[in-house]
Amino acid sequence: MQKSKKTKETLPDEFASIQEAAAFWDSHDLADYWEETKEVKADIKVRRTPRYIPLEQETAEFISRIARKKHISSETLVNLWLKEYLRKLANQT
Repeated sequence: MQKSKKTKETLPDEFASIQEAAAFWDSHDLADYWEETKEVKADIKVRRTPRYIPLEQETAEFISRIARKKHISSETLVNLWLKEYLRKLANQT
């Protein structure tokens, strides 16, 4: 029995937004468009989304003092500490 070939939608030259591209690829299979792809070089920068967590003033000041001594920002210090703590937690399980 032969497989019936479905007609594929034309691949747009450009998408108006990332959301439009995501919607297209959510409902289409890349394998159907593989012959239309080409290799590209891209410099992609992923932006961090800041999360703000309130600290007690005494804690924030303590962090700032330690960060200054280490010549790094408070944000960097807190991120380093959190990563270290989370790695230890992950190794305990």
